[in-house]
Amino acid sequence: MTPPAHRRSRGADRLRFGTAVVALLCGAWLVDDGLTTSQPPPPPPAPAPSAAPARTAPAQAAPSPARTPTTAPGVPALGPSDPTRLRIPSISVDAAFTPLGLEADGTLSTPPLGRPNLVGWYRDAPAPGADGTAVVVGHVDDRHGPGVLYRLGLLRPGLTITVTRQDRRTATFTVDAVRSYPKSAFPAAEVYAPTGRAELRVITCGGHYDRRTGYDSNTVVYAHLTSTA
Repeated sequence: MTPPAHRRSRGADRLRFGTAVVALLCGAWLVDDGLTTSQPPPPPPAPAPSAAPARTAPAQAAPSPARTPTTAPGVPALGPSDPTRLRIPSISVDAAFTPLGLEADGTLSTPPLGRPNLVGWYRDAPAPGADGTAVVVGHVDDRHGPGVLYRLGLLRPGLTITVTRQDRRTATFTVDAVRSYPKSAFPAAEVYAPTGRAELRVITCGGHYDRRTGYDSNTVVYAHLTSTA
C-alpha cells in the first residue's frame, strides 16, 4: 500500500484505477505462487473526472452488458469516514477493512494474502455511506483456500450489506444487481461512475479458472444506501 512515487490528479487516478482493479483480486489456491492475474484492455473514457474509477467460484451470475436499473429509493448520504467492518449476513462475511491506494505503476494495491478475513476499500474514492460510489474489493481465494468473498456471487437483489465506520455510524446497503463481466470487456466507466447518491460496489474474481491466466471474469455487486444508524 505504498503511495505512488508521483502524484496524479484525483480524476486521473480513478480512471486508471478503473482499468486496473479487475486484474488484482484473483488468488488461486490450486497454484503455488499466490495471485494469478490478467490485465484487461483500457476501459472507455469516464464521463467526468470524478468517475472512480473448471474451477469456478460458486453460483456466479451470467454475464450482462448493462446494469439492471433500479428505482428503489435511497437515503441521505453520510459524511466521509473510514470503514472498519464489512458484514454480509447472507453469505457469512464479517471482515475488517484495510485502505488501498495505488502502486507506482497506477495499479490498485490488494489486501494482503494470508489474511483471509480482510477486505480492502479504495481510499481515494468516496467512503462507504458517503455521497458517491464506494469500492470494496477482496480475494475469492488464495493458495490456502477460499477467500473472504468466495461466495459473493450468491448474493441476490434485496439482500443487504452493512458497513461500520470510524465515526460509529452504520451504513446499510441493499443489493440492486449482481453481474459477472469478462475481464476482456469489463465496463469500468459503468461500474465506477457516480450516480447521484451513495452507492457501493463489491468486487472479486469469478468465472472459469485457468492455471496460466487465472480467473477470466469479475463478479460485481451493485448496491445503494438504504438506511443509516
